[in-house]
Amino acid sequence: MESRLDQINKLRREKLERLRERGINPYPPHYHRSHTTQEAVALLKRNEEGLTKEEVVSVAGRIMAIRRMGKSSFLDIRDGSGQIQLYCQRDTLSEDSLELLKDIDIGDIIGAQGKSFRTKRGEPSIEVTHLTLLAKSLQPLPEKWHGLSDTDTRYRQRYLDLIANTETKKIFTTRSQIITAIRQFLDQRGFLEVETPVLQASAGGALAQPFITHHHALNRDFYLRIALELYLKRLIVGGFDKVYEMGRIFRNEGISTKHNPEFTMLETYEAYADYNDVMAMLEEMIYHLALQVSGSDTVKFGDNTISFKPPWQRVEVRQSIIDYAGIDFEQYPDADSLRARMLELNIEADPEKDRGRLIDELLSTSVEPHLLQPTLLLHHPVDMSPLAKKTSQNPHLVERFEAFAGGMEFANAFTELNDPIEQRQRFTTQQQNRGAKGDTTTIDKDFLLALEHGMPPTGGLGVGIDRLVMLLSGQTSIRQVILFPQLREKVPE
Repeated sequence: MESRLDQINKLRREKLERLRERGINPYPPHYHRSHTTQEAVALLKRNEEGLTKEEVVSVAGRIMAIRRMGKSSFLDIRDGSGQIQLYCQRDTLSEDSLELLKDIDIGDIIGAQGKSFRTKRGEPSIEVTHLTLLAKSLQPLPEKWHGLSDTDTRYRQRYLDLIANTETKKIFTTRSQIITAIRQFLDQRGFLEVETPVLQASAGGALAQPFITHHHALNRDFYLRIALELYLKRLIVGGFDKVYEMGRIFRNEGISTKHNPEFTMLETYEAYADYNDVMAMLEEMIYHLALQVSGSDTVKFGDNTISFKPPWQRVEVRQSIIDYAGIDFEQYPDADSLRARMLELNIEADPEKDRGRLIDELLSTSVEPHLLQPTLLLHHPVDMSPLAKKTSQNPHLVERFEAFAGGMEFANAFTELNDPIEQRQRFTTQQQNRGAKGDTTTIDKDFLLALEHGMPPTGGLGVGIDRLVMLLSGQTSIRQVILFPQLREKVPE
């Protein structure tokens, strides 16, 4: 027995054949539109104010609703700018358009030409004289196109989500505006945007599991980059004083509301700066973005209102873990002792993780959820910061901060380690600690060679663009701000 969807598809294909039989191309290569729907609305307003006399317009868009009333039909069409109503009356439509009107459906994309006017109810409309079919839709829109709510469908078939939910389009418009504003902010401060390799011979710049691919011509494995850092710092060595890159990062790790295997990262590096300079720049940039996107330094995030107005709260990492987990990590100099203390307090402690990752786990599980307002966590242990310079006050800590808001990390920064001998030692220690536990680790020897040529004191910053967009647009899942998120394979019903 045919399903309702099969019946609808069959009817639409029959209409498609009828159109072809009448010599109508249901997928023409071009249509000239004189105005977007919102430009047509704006033109109508100028006509009403006596500023212009241009009445005839050509618009195009997807049919979102059809209302047939005797000799008249009302069609709502939507394009990238908005929506407008088409008024199709038998007395004013061309003969070809009258025939076409019989075979169009919700979801079809059409062009319409006619005079703009306002109905008695004040609805901006176009009195159509000619219709053109631009694309016949063979699949119906979701039954409740005005509010597609099934999240799995929304993520797997994002095009339906964009058609059905104007709020979704607004989120991704906001994302684009944020990215543009970041570039403008950095460009005005004298930063140079650059591009670095996605395929890298060494997986470095972060503590993460990489994706591995094979290059057939070179007959060797490469890693999809897990960070932008090491190549950007090569450019600082080469004499570029301020550089940044915004690009895709790949980490072969978990999927959650805060994690996607591929995500967008901004990294900036500024010569002759340290983490204090980067702190000030980050606060100014995020405050500027909030004002630009929402017109206010406050945004609604879940049940909370977040204010990005500087200065942000500053808290020592050590003190935050003492406050929220009851553990002073300085009393536990190795992984085994720290792990034992965590287990005493019924805190999960992975037996495969080293001390740095255990401390990071304490931050993620015990501290992070409490940091709703913008907070800078300062001075991480050396164990978890192999690329950062030590503080002058405590050789076990580094000049680093992580930025949190809405209960999640969205930025990480430090004064870059530029001592090539110490950097080599840290890489070697890191590889020894992780290699025994099955992690993929490599030492980027060319980066170490670059450091040996001398890198000036440098402040580096990494910002997770997806999480930043979440914060500034009030979304609580990373899948809501990535157009095509990675999803688990759908199990057949």
